[in-house]
Amino acid sequence: MTELPLPPHREGTEREHLVARWLHMTRTVLPGMAAIQRWPIRFDHCFMRVCLDNALGRPWPEVVRRPAIRHLELDQLRAALAVAERIQDDPDALPPLNQASLAWRRAAAHR
Repeated sequence: MTELPLPPHREGTEREHLVARWLHMTRTVLPGMAAIQRWPIRFDHCFMRVCLDNALGRPWPEVVRRPAIRHLELDQLRAALAVAERIQDDPDALPPLNQASLAWRRAAAHR
């Protein structure tokens, strides 16, 4: 079932919900899965990097000011959360997403 967008006056509520879900996914759910899945990453900031980079299609600091959680637009936050949820639903997705993130960062370092 597709959620209907909230009216504009409730945007703050939606953002708070998305931020809470994002933090739960990247600080608890994905790190909790890391040992079981034998993923190459296990820390929350690594999951945040992978999700943000893949949501934005390049290293997130090129797009969003630090700290990202305060400066992400709602669509960007939704996209990053969708990546986290994809990883939760399909653990085999994490390694290629991590590799894509690292490749973008290596390329950015050589620019």
